[in-house]
Amino acid sequence: MADWGFPDFDGHEGVHLFSDPASGLQAVIAVHSTHLGPAAGGARFWHYATPDRAITDALRLSRGMSYKNAMAGLTLGGGKGVVLAANPGDTITTAQLEAFGRAVESLGGRYVTAEDVGMSEERMKVIAGQTRYVSGLPVASGAAGGDPGPYTAHGVYLGVKAAAKRGLGTDDVKGVRVAIQGVGSVGGGLARLLARDGAILTLADVNEGRAQALAGELGAGVVAAEQILFEDADIVSPNALGAVLHEGSIPQLKAKIVAGGANNQLATRADGRRVHEAGILYAPDYVINAGGIINVGLEYLGQGDEAEVMARIAKIPERLEQVWSESAANGHPASDVADEIAQRLIGR
Repeated sequence: MADWGFPDFDGHEGVHLFSDPASGLQAVIAVHSTHLGPAAGGARFWHYATPDRAITDALRLSRGMSYKNAMAGLTLGGGKGVVLAANPGDTITTAQLEAFGRAVESLGGRYVTAEDVGMSEERMKVIAGQTRYVSGLPVASGAAGGDPGPYTAHGVYLGVKAAAKRGLGTDDVKGVRVAIQGVGSVGGGLARLLARDGAILTLADVNEGRAQALAGELGAGVVAAEQILFEDADIVSPNALGAVLHEGSIPQLKAKIVAGGANNQLATRADGRRVHEAGILYAPDYVINAGGIINVGLEYLGQGDEAEVMARIAKIPERLEQVWSESAANGHPASDVADEIAQRLIGR
């Protein structure tokens, strides 16, 4: 099958390019699979060096959403929206949000959007003015839905604890050294939860002031963003953007475990084997970071309340254990095992 010049094209059902001259919107919506249901996945607003990189990001992220939703037991397929920022630091405009909403609506429900990087509940409300195929909207207390970030953070926290048990032989993260890359909604939430349990934290963020402020609150250390992965820590937790584990970075890792909420942490599939061969326990990102999509997915599907969301997030450690157990049994990298399980679930 042709990859259309994009190696990350993986039999995607559709890759849609949108342009709205009036608002300046340029966007990509990639639909990887609707085998289990409508293709659900957040929209991100980001600056890319070239349009090709934006398409590649949408392809990789949408495939990851297919796998994530399948592994989370949701009746949803996988998709992703990427809205291109013209310049670094740009803010998306109301007109662009409305134009993106019309783009989502034009796909007739094959893609359901929600928050991702550069988006928010308030921005989802603007998009929802143009399409019914949106989730992550403000909800009443106790209902499923709303900002997915805290739910992602909670799931990653449970996954980090499961990884500590598997890789370090401890049920208690008190005194465990954790280096957290990125302290936004997910990484910051994770840091607070781990600090509560007595973990020894080192933080980093491209926004150094944000890292310093959180470190002051939690009594954590701070290092430069480019150094955090290589700290002498027990666990490294990537919670920023992807492709941080690659041929150059993996040999420099000192941690025994990599467990974090960032999407697409592996730059290539081969990097999963590099991590495995280095003897590092890896928590596949789309398994550990499924809390947010569980929340907004159940909101969209109308299947349960916040208690149901939390009950499903509580199963993330079980899914990780399944992956690690199969990996130990067959010798395949955890990343490959997770892919194999997810592919079976989506009929690939």
